[in-house]
Amino acid sequence: MRTAILAAVLATVGFSSAAFAQSMTVGVSWSNFQEERWKTDEKAIKDALEAAGAKYVSADAQSSSAKQLSDIEALIAQGVNALIVLGQDTEAVVPAVQAAADEGIPVVAYDRLIEDPRAFYLTFDNVEVGRMQAAEVFKAAPKGNYVMIKGSPTDPNADFLRGGQQEVIQKAVDAGDIKIVGEAYTDGWLPANAQKNMEQILTQNDNKVDAVVASNDGTAGGVVAALTAQGMQGIPVSGQDADHAALNRVALGTQTVSVWKDSRELGKNAAEIALALAGGKKPAEIPNAIKFKTPGGKDMDAILLTPVAITKDNLATVVDAGWITKDALCQGVQNGPAPCN
Repeated sequence: MRTAILAAVLATVGFSSAAFAQSMTVGVSWSNFQEERWKTDEKAIKDALEAAGAKYVSADAQSSSAKQLSDIEALIAQGVNALIVLGQDTEAVVPAVQAAADEGIPVVAYDRLIEDPRAFYLTFDNVEVGRMQAAEVFKAAPKGNYVMIKGSPTDPNADFLRGGQQEVIQKAVDAGDIKIVGEAYTDGWLPANAQKNMEQILTQNDNKVDAVVASNDGTAGGVVAALTAQGMQGIPVSGQDADHAALNRVALGTQTVSVWKDSRELGKNAAEIALALAGGKKPAEIPNAIKFKTPGGKDMDAILLTPVAITKDNLATVVDAGWITKDALCQGVQNGPAPCN
């Protein structure tokens, strides 16, 4: 079985010999491990590298862009053959791409854009994620006062998401059906910062808020905490990542949608792409690669995976996929949506 798996992986990434893959080391620079999902991503990367016989090494920047630069320098010094980088500050990390390029080490920009054509960009379609978030909130609240809780200002995904959200609600805003009464970035994507922002917006608007488009499940958790403190839980709130706590909130009815980006697939792809690039494949030769135009007008080779909106109507999807157990999904839920009924 191991031989079959190894052969399949090597065929995918384009290696001609298992021995070559087994000589590889892939370094991963994580921005932090605050989000539940990064542990899932890491396992997927590790599993794919192990299947190919390659070695995994990593560093956690602990939300520090300065530490991430030094982390990447250390990974390069260890002799890694490829780098996977989840950027803490995707502008500040650009010098690390230069340092890697100087050593002939390919870089995969993981989930967050690093606006440098020398990096291969792997993510989900984040504009589409934003559209999905706003579309589900809009179904539940086609009129009223909206709050937009954005991601970190140092993460380009925050603006990709916000752009997609606006596409969905723009006509209703123009018609006066929707009024955006509050909008804020969330430093570091931290739930506590999202909660603080939401509390301030509620105070400023005398709690006259009908819906919240929050950009991920961490910020959604902060929003729901702020709403619950005011007895307002249950108004439409969006998120993304399919964190277990968020899926439970969807089942409970305190969160409307979590856009599921199966990070097991993202991690697997990252490992295979890193090995392929380390093995000499050109970025444009990676299967399913497209040209992605960055906000700064640069062309990058990229793969954008497809997300799935999870609402009360399709919660069984994540259980059936083994993403979450029924017990974890349905904790504290009485007479909820399937499969919690």
